Amino acid sequence: MPFEKIPLNDGNEIPAIAFGSGSKWKGKDVVDAVGQAIEAGFSHLDTAQYYKNEDDVGVAIRESGLARSELFVTTKYGGGDIQEAIQTSLTKLGLKQVDLYLIHMPNTVAGRFAEAWREFEKIKADGLAKSIGVSNFTLEQLQEIIKTAHVKPAVNQIKFHPYNYAENKALLEYAATHGIVIEAYSPLTPITQVPGGPVDIPVGLIAKRHGIAPTQVVLAWAKAKGVVIVTTSSSKQHLQEYLDVGDVELTKDDIAAIDEAGAKGPYSPLIRITFFQRARLDITLGAVLRGFCLGLLWFFVYHYWNTAAER
Repeated sequence: MPFEKIPLNDGNEIPAIAFGSGSKWKGKDVVDAVGQAIEAGFSHLDTAQYYKNEDDVGVAIRESGLARSELFVTTKYGGGDIQEAIQTSLTKLGLKQVDLYLIHMPNTVAGRFAEAWREFEKIKADGLAKSIGVSNFTLEQLQEIIKTAHVKPAVNQIKFHPYNYAENKALLEYAATHGIVIEAYSPLTPITQVPGGPVDIPVGLIAKRHGIAPTQVVLAWAKAKGVVIVTTSSSKQHLQEYLDVGDVELTKDDIAAIDEAGAKGPYSPLIRITFFQRARLDITLGAVLRGFCLGLLWFFVYHYWNTAAER
């Protein structure tokens, strides 16, 4: 079945998978890419002031011919006067209201969390955004926002994948206690950014057993964690594969295996070598070390005999 909507703590709902126009799309024409995502079946579009392509997203929305109610649009505040920023974003998108407005980075409101959040609460009260939230906030930063908030953030969008799941557990647990939904960007990091790590083994086995692609396994893992997936691709085939994850259900053992492998962390891209390469390296280093030690021993013996001869 397709991805379901997830309830937010303000009474609204959010589609559980989104097409993101950030990352490689930043500053580029994304009209065709977003249009293709809509055609594939994505109803949740994620953009930002920082991406510099809100106007293209707006064009794609209009060209889709879909009713406004059929699309969920997220954008993010990236700096400047908050009220002016939301108005500019709405103008570029060609919308009167976005479904979700986020503080993109905590450093854009550093030292004024309470003041900035009051501005966001005003945006919601004025009907410019149905829901408001944050992005890239740590546990401590999220706690600081909630201390003075009259309206709790509906979501916190963070980088989330098997290799950083363990370090984010406390954040996820705290968010859950306040009904804050976690959105996951870069969920495919183990495949796209740090391949060759421990997660590859269980993902490969699970993919083979289920008859699906490794990317689908990782997204199904993220779905099982209850997060909203934010992903992207220029391939229509890949987009369809991502949407098909709505029908994929991993077992508890599958999820535990990925969790366990993810906790080991990825191999560094700079030292990612095979077992045989590592063995050859060990032999080479051993030979160098032995040569160094023999050379040092010979130096001392030679020095001793020369000194003895001079006596």
